[in-house]
Amino acid sequence: MYSHISDYPADLLERATRVRLVGFDVDGTLTDGRLLFDNDGRELKAFHVRDGLGLALLRRYGFEVVLVTARTSPIVERRALELGVRACTKVGDKLACMRGIAAELGIDMDAVAFMGDDLVDLSALQAVGLSVAPADAHAWVRERVHWRTVAGGGFGAGRELCDLLLAAQGKAETALADALRSQTPSAQLTTPELAQ
Repeated sequence: MYSHISDYPADLLERATRVRLVGFDVDGTLTDGRLLFDNDGRELKAFHVRDGLGLALLRRYGFEVVLVTARTSPIVERRALELGVRACTKVGDKLACMRGIAAELGIDMDAVAFMGDDLVDLSALQAVGLSVAPADAHAWVRERVHWRTVAGGGFGAGRELCDLLLAAQGKAETALADALRSQTPSAQLTTPELAQ
């Protein structure tokens, strides 16, 4: 059995067993929240590679994954394409976005997880079956979620949620065994469009 599964509270594991759709806010969750611009005004973002592998593992083992951001962001669209997940950018209402995707996929909101870090994420966080915030999320958000990660946004917080979901649904051992059998497990997770 996955060695760290006993680290999670039973009620959290029970919520995680139902999840089929996982939404991630981007800035402050999959990034450290800073907005960087070059001299030409182009936005720059730094994503943690472990978060990326975690999202790709979720997709590989049957979860629907979506990145949700209020910002217009070609960088987020590119990252989502690399990982083979959906991107929703320039989203004014994250709850409506998640409800729409869940309805499209025939998934009840109780089977949705969402991870966010600030006030714009609260409506979605309050409506899903499993709400998660990075360790350094705003206090008003940290107080209102089912679980907080140990890592901060952009520093592996997303991967912690991915690992929790894989463990709760009995897929962590398979993911580890698959990685041990392959010398290049990350290559198997790359989308075909980018592998060409």
